[in-house]
Amino acid sequence: NLSLMCYVSVGSPAEPIKEFMVQRNMELLEEYEPGSSPDSTKVFINGTWVGVHNEPAHLVQLVQDLRRRCIISHEVSLVREIRDREFKIFSDAGRVMRPLFVIEQTDNEKTNVPQGNLALTKEHIRKLEEDALYARKKDDEDYFGWDGLQNSGVIEYLDAEEEESAMICMSPEDLEDYRQQKA
Repeated sequence: NLSLMCYVSVGSPAEPIKEFMVQRNMELLEEYEPGSSPDSTKVFINGTWVGVHNEPAHLVQLVQDLRRRCIISHEVSLVREIRDREFKIFSDAGRVMRPLFVIEQTDNEKTNVPQGNLALTKEHIRKLEEDALYARKKDDEDYFGWDGLQNSGVIEYLDAEEEESAMICMSPEDLEDYRQQKA
């Protein structure tokens, strides 16, 4: 249901994201010499070309991990266009976003969730059940709830732009097919 599950982004400043990218070897557009690295990936923030990066796969994975750990806002949208050699980051307001469960792309030693499985574990379910069992409220110290799932990197919000480049499983059968392809 759109009204219950979707979220409209309120926006967050783009400058800290740009500074973070510069610290991670993004070459600013003003300093970029096209002849020196013609295969670089363009980095866009809210539609503005701000620089280039030579290791886009690593950069995307790093920023995605930071978003899942809530170090950067869950509202930030990350889109990597491999063919066009572009990495687009959106932090502006007004984007409709929907929650999706995360599938681990690599083995997660922290949670012992293997590659190709839901990041949601029995431990997360147990915490949700405890919330219901003890009738915990959102302002209780031990409350886990939806925010707990999001802060644990189990759920992430994707906007329409990011959905275009994401692999989304619509059923458990789709997830099983995905696992078979990766095996």
